[in-house]
Amino acid sequence: MKKHKFNNKIMGIFFIPLLLLSLYLSINYEDEFAKIIYSLKNDVYAAESSVSTNKPANGDDMVELLARLINGEARGEPYEGQVAVGAVILNRVKSPKFPNTIAGVIYQDSQFSCVKDGQFDVPIDPNSTVYKAAEEAMSGADPTNGALYFYNPEKTKNKWLFSLKTSTTIGKHRFSLGE
Repeated sequence: MKKHKFNNKIMGIFFIPLLLLSLYLSINYEDEFAKIIYSLKNDVYAAESSVSTNKPANGDDMVELLARLINGEARGEPYEGQVAVGAVILNRVKSPKFPNTIAGVIYQDSQFSCVKDGQFDVPIDPNSTVYKAAEEAMSGADPTNGALYFYNPEKTKNKWLFSLKTSTTIGKHRFSLGE
């Protein structure tokens, strides 16, 4: 049997276009990749967990994403504070400073501690109000009057956040319009 030598030139012909295509897709379809990653993580999570996530009957993935973010960032906060956290995400979607999709905003690098530390994937308590808060925020409710940032001063060490003018405080969170 004759052995074939590995040809670097031939491999380069295939590898470089695939690398360029991958780079193009990751830049131009960031929100689609975020949805795919979320979907894959959610499928694995669902298979591993026997705890109900109280997913809405309509199966709206964006409500699910927003509810998980609210659960991770504002679990234990008053209902108005949960709606406010959801509103910040939607305000960012509308702002040219941030990605223009809910998934893009949520998965933007280093923006939300709950995504980074795994709280985003914590099962949602069946009695939680986070789905209702997500739906209310998606319906236009905004107790922050347009805030783009929020933080808990007891938990954050980010000096830049402390430098922002607080527009409103709800529960333990401070909300800000930004610079």
